[in-house]
Amino acid sequence: MKDNLTEQEMREALFGTEPKNLASIEDKPCITSDQQHVSNARRASNPCSPKLKVTLRVMSEFEGNAELLVYEASTLSRIVAEQEAKAEAKKRKFKYFELKKIESV
Repeated sequence: MKDNLTEQEMREALFGTEPKNLASIEDKPCITSDQQHVSNARRASNPCSPKLKVTLRVMSEFEGNAELLVYEASTLSRIVAEQEAKAEAKKRKFKYFELKKIESV
């Protein structure tokens, strides 16, 4: 084996020999992105995220007219769902609220 190889010999040893007919390879038609098959757009599926439905009995005045507020929280934690529902009740200007039930949806 030779100690001194030329650059061309090193390239041939590493990458193999180059094809002699480069022109014939370049003449073949290439597929561009316009010609590729594009499937119809699909609707994104709704992820089945866990939800809890919190029902609160809310009042604006003490011993006043009561309403039921239903809030859907996207969490599995009952405590977090209850806190989010109470925060929503406060946003709607209710002062008094009582937890009725928390159920999984």
